[in-house]
Amino acid sequence: MNRRIAFLLPVVGLAASLLLVRAADEPVKPLRVLLVTGGCCHDYEKQRLILAEGLGARANIEVEFAHNPDKTKATFENYKNPDWAKGFDVVIHDECSADVTDKEYVGNILNAHKNGTPAVNLHCAMHSYRWGNFKEPVVAGADNAGWFEMLGLQSTGHGPQEPIELNFVDAGHPITKGMANWTTIKEELYNNVQILTAHPLVKGKQAFKDKKTGEAKEAETVVAWTNEYGEKKTRIFSTTLGHNNDTVADARYLDLITRGVLWAAGKITPEGQPVAGYGPKK
Repeated sequence: MNRRIAFLLPVVGLAASLLLVRAADEPVKPLRVLLVTGGCCHDYEKQRLILAEGLGARANIEVEFAHNPDKTKATFENYKNPDWAKGFDVVIHDECSADVTDKEYVGNILNAHKNGTPAVNLHCAMHSYRWGNFKEPVVAGADNAGWFEMLGLQSTGHGPQEPIELNFVDAGHPITKGMANWTTIKEELYNNVQILTAHPLVKGKQAFKDKKTGEAKEAETVVAWTNEYGEKKTRIFSTTLGHNNDTVADARYLDLITRGVLWAAGKITPEGQPVAGYGPKK
């Protein structure tokens, strides 16, 4: 072997080792999460702060806000930019924009997720961006089906506020692994018009009295699920839970949302723990 080559080999090996050590020493960048809040019927001023603090305490997550205090028709300037999701690892849709029906605007939101930006959808996000005869089952590919196709499930309304018994129907999924069933405080149980491509994780059962007859009734629906959206099979996690501040602040709820974010970003182990570098900051 050429003496010069023989000399260079250990030098190259040493340099590679140093690079590996340096890479291992470098801190993992936090997940950049965009939390979108605003619109009707909820205390978003407080809930967005509860969510941001809860996520940051449970995982290596930094939350940035897009908030609109408008209570009737919340829209967001960032959605008008075709590259609005660039630089974010996950987008949390927590807006309540049922009356926003601009198809180009909504299409711009959906395009970011079609192109691979994961999403987590909370509560009233399920009842946003709808038009046409949306109370009937939408047809795949129809112009009013886009938002529901991203969600993977179509919901149009809810019953009274009463406690919801939660049953983890896929207890082996990374998002739910090791989590126990619980009963919420008084909350809204969203209906399921149809399950499109969603994979159910949690079902909710609610007992209530019919307003007109006083008859005791019971309803059960899917309240948390995953979906793979579009040709790129973008990861989407959704839950209809989260109307009241006390629910959002519940440690079990925050655990569920944190795991949903980590799963959407591909940063969770099969056992439901953050992968190395994405656990809570010390």
